[in-house]
Amino acid sequence: MDSAWVVLFLAGLITGFSKFSVGGMGLLILPILMIAYPGPEALAILLPLYIVTDIMAVFSYKAKVAWSVLARFLPFAFLGVYVASHFLASIDADQFVRFLGVMILFMILLGLYLDYRPTPFMRKPWAAYSMGFFGGIVTMMANAAGPLFSLFLLEQKLDKNTYVSTRAWAFFIINVVKLPFYLSLGLLSLETTQASVYTLPGLFVGSFIGYHFLKRVNPVQFKWLIRIMSMIAAVKLFIFS
Repeated sequence: MDSAWVVLFLAGLITGFSKFSVGGMGLLILPILMIAYPGPEALAILLPLYIVTDIMAVFSYKAKVAWSVLARFLPFAFLGVYVASHFLASIDADQFVRFLGVMILFMILLGLYLDYRPTPFMRKPWAAYSMGFFGGIVTMMANAAGPLFSLFLLEQKLDKNTYVSTRAWAFFIINVVKLPFYLSLGLLSLETTQASVYTLPGLFVGSFIGYHFLKRVNPVQFKWLIRIMSMIAAVKLFIFS
């Protein structure tokens, strides 16, 4: 069996499981995909996959969106996407791999810090601007800004339905905005789109597993498992870059 197909299936499987269960696996998906596609084009392979799951989410949670929260947050996320696109255009594949390793380790450390620190500052305007900007950079460079966006939205004290709807629309809008930037950088092509299609069987299997096994997963233990696996993936990127 072709190893690239296995990697694509696995990337889809993890994406589907993450989207429909406890989430937080974005830091792990890209390094796995880069086993077969070791360069920025891996970002473009994942983007259509994420948009498919985003569409599923916004149709499932289309009511009670906190547009006022998104209005403060999204413009600076778009700015972060724009800045990151210029950075992507100026680095080669090896530099991208090393930068991704640094970003993964930084996101892990940030997550550990925020686990043990109160975050009421997230409700201040400057927090919306800074988290939006940094989140835009992370999502453009690593497709892994989910923890940042979720943390910000959780601290807005929205009810559960509004939080889920607002989160789904935030991801959908930002991922759609990234499309023309990936096209202009030459990352999104017919070849990467075909690779994205091969992830769909894994996506649907992972979504089914995630949906039905969510109640059996201990979120705290699962989060630590993902952090350990992500750290191993980051170290691997350094070793083989």
